[in-house]
Amino acid sequence: MAEDRKSLSGLTEQEAQEFGTLYTQGVAFVAVVAIVAHALVWAWRPWLQ
Repeated sequence: MAEDRKSLSGLTEQEAQEFGTLYTQGVAFVAVVAIVAHALVWAWRPWLQ
């Protein structure tokens, strides 16, 4: 019965854990893309001497 309880967000504990995992993976993916993009731009035109 405790598993059926929902939080203020409307998610169960398991759903919240799954969402948190997917969110973290998404943020990590975007960060990796940004780092690669910065490295490529740096190789093209360095902005610091």
